[in-house]
Amino acid sequence: MKIRVYYEDTDIGGVVYYANYLKFCERARSNIFFERGLSPHNGDEFFVVKKVEADYIKSATFADELEVTSKVVSQKSASLEIFHEIFRGEELLFTAKVKLAYLKNYKPTKIPKETLELFNEFK
Repeated sequence: MKIRVYYEDTDIGGVVYYANYLKFCERARSNIFFERGLSPHNGDEFFVVKKVEADYIKSATFADELEVTSKVVSQKSASLEIFHEIFRGEELLFTAKVKLAYLKNYKPTKIPKETLELFNEFK
């Protein structure tokens, strides 16, 4: 997914604010659903972030065009781990491993087959 860095994404120095890298990853995960005409939130069923391991390698700045990649690295019945990378051209700026738990009525539950199939494209 391509993302342009806007002024609102940066701090006073024109550097992307650290928390926004996580927002960019969230947008990329949501986009997996949106590109297929689906929603990442299905009534009382949805994913929540359980754990994040992030590595800030280099800074993105105002007006940069970034690419966010997403790859499923592990899968269990009620959770997924996705590895995200953010690039500016060929330059790696950020990585994150995000563990997602699937909830129904705010309780962990088995990920539906259709949703797993959607993420299987990103292995």
